[in-house]
Amino acid sequence: MTATQEKPARTRLISGPGMLLVWFYGVMVVGAVSRSVFQIATDFGRAPLAYTLSAVAGVVYGFITYSLVRGGETARRAAQLCCAAELAGVLVVGTWTLVEPSAFPDSTVWSSYGAGYVFIPVLLPVSALYWLRRSRTAAP
Repeated sequence: MTATQEKPARTRLISGPGMLLVWFYGVMVVGAVSRSVFQIATDFGRAPLAYTLSAVAGVVYGFITYSLVRGGETARRAAQLCCAAELAGVLVVGTWTLVEPSAFPDSTVWSSYGAGYVFIPVLLPVSALYWLRRSRTAAP
């Protein structure tokens, strides 16, 4: 790239409501990862599926947080894909825990659609998908 060619600026994803999303996703990273690390380290045999799903949720939350902070069109698409996967996971696991509670001897972040986390796990990806779509159309 020569001095006359400038790299295009990344579209900010964390302006306005995006900053609130980063904050919520950051809190969820800490909550999901710390909970799953403790549960996996102390009692993994009791509910391996539940504890593994909580760890996966924490990783997904972390990646979405990173993508929102990074900004740019590629990060936006990655965040949209992860938010859609997160929403699918919340809906599948939430329904599964209600239909077959014995499959989960202990709860996950996504159990009962995130009831243990004030339903933030089901509301957050919907809000993020809306914000990512809205901020894309608002960008110049």
